[in-house]
Amino acid sequence: MTASAQDRLIVALDMPTIEGARQLVATLGNTVSFYKVGLELLFAGGLDLARDLRRQGKRVFLDMKLLDIGNTVERAVANVAELDVTFLTVHGHDLKTLRAAVAGRGSANVKLLAVTVLTNLSADDLRQQGSSLAPADLVLRRAELAYAAGFDGVIASGQEAARIRAATGPKFLIVTPGIRLPGGTTDDQERVMTPDHAIMAGANHIVVGRPITQADDPKLAAETFIHHIREALAKADVPPSGPH
Repeated sequence: MTASAQDRLIVALDMPTIEGARQLVATLGNTVSFYKVGLELLFAGGLDLARDLRRQGKRVFLDMKLLDIGNTVERAVANVAELDVTFLTVHGHDLKTLRAAVAGRGSANVKLLAVTVLTNLSADDLRQQGSSLAPADLVLRRAELAYAAGFDGVIASGQEAARIRAATGPKFLIVTPGIRLPGGTTDDQERVMTPDHAIMAGANHIVVGRPITQADDPKLAAETFIHHIREALAKADVPPSGPH
């Protein structure tokens, strides 16, 4: 099943309170069908919100960015798998962690996404961490590790999407944050891309936070992003994002 333009937009509920998140979801209504719940909200009752979103028929991306010893990651993923969410993130640093996550997922439907290199990190930031690789090269290496481990896809900047797609094929999911409209502010992001270019480069889904959540009219902002996605889909042969 090929995802519609609406299904390809994931709105990041990166805000401090559950009340604010619920209000935004109500404001967006049927315009948005897919939400990301990250660490900020997870520590403020975000799992209950995720359950409520599922009861409303929304899809949920739990952005937990798990990283620990294999046994801990395996058990954590097993517990998350019972929540009936669509996506779950794990840091893609090494095969042991990735394989542990796959083992924990078992036969559950949750799709595992490896975090490659955060989109706010530059080459200088990576050098501080001890890596001599350019961001794009490190992203590709970690995407290949995730593919080998049996992951469903990766989180990666749109700037790296085309290389990942070429290396992994049409079924591997590429979920792209750091999305901004032409002329928009980059905020604290280093490697940004417009929705049109990200989709045409091979991204299956785009993740948008502040350009929607902090907009004067969030619903209109979401509709604008969906319009850009729809136009890109009409121009490009974009891989399907799999069953939902």
